[in-house]
Amino acid sequence: MAESKDEKRYYPNKFARIYISAIEDVMGRNGVAAVLNLARLGHLIDNYPPNNLNREFSFADFGGINQAMEDMYGRRGARGLCLRAGRATFKYVLKDAGLMLGLSDLAFRLLPLGVKMKVGLTAMAETFSRLSDQPSRLEEDESHFIYLIDYCPVCWGRTSDLPVCYGATGILQESLHWVSGGHTFNIAETECIAKGDDTCTFIIDKRPIE
Repeated sequence: MAESKDEKRYYPNKFARIYISAIEDVMGRNGVAAVLNLARLGHLIDNYPPNNLNREFSFADFGGINQAMEDMYGRRGARGLCLRAGRATFKYVLKDAGLMLGLSDLAFRLLPLGVKMKVGLTAMAETFSRLSDQPSRLEEDESHFIYLIDYCPVCWGRTSDLPVCYGATGILQESLHWVSGGHTFNIAETECIAKGDDTCTFIIDKRPIE
């Protein structure tokens, strides 16, 4: 869904704090400071968003951070950094927020892999829809799960000829790795709002790579 130029949407502070902290882990303090300066967010240097779930960090600022990463390191470099930041966002934020409540029980672990994937991805979509201004949903066909984001903070305000939501891909990677007990799955972003599509769409193979 193409966003209005003046529309305001927000992420929880904690999501943004962990994402920025993960970038710092990879790039160091000077590197993340350079990214924040380039994104015109210098006030966040050594002053990351609060560690709470208040919905106060704007999509515009979150998209600006991701654009700054690409401007500094190129598409390939930004992809690796943002994938890692996305994985950390799931690992350190979403589980703490109760996303996987009950999904570590023995009864869940004994379910077939495909059922665990569907339950986990549905829970994640519902959590983003509930805790942020990022409506998300899950569909499927015979061979794939299809994860859709209607308003995406990663590419908010950006334009590109190719999909650029690497952070969101990282979150999906880590969630499936955790839910499946260590498997890796092929995930491809096939549509992206930044290139004019209606949604950011991720196609996930139901069969693991390993």
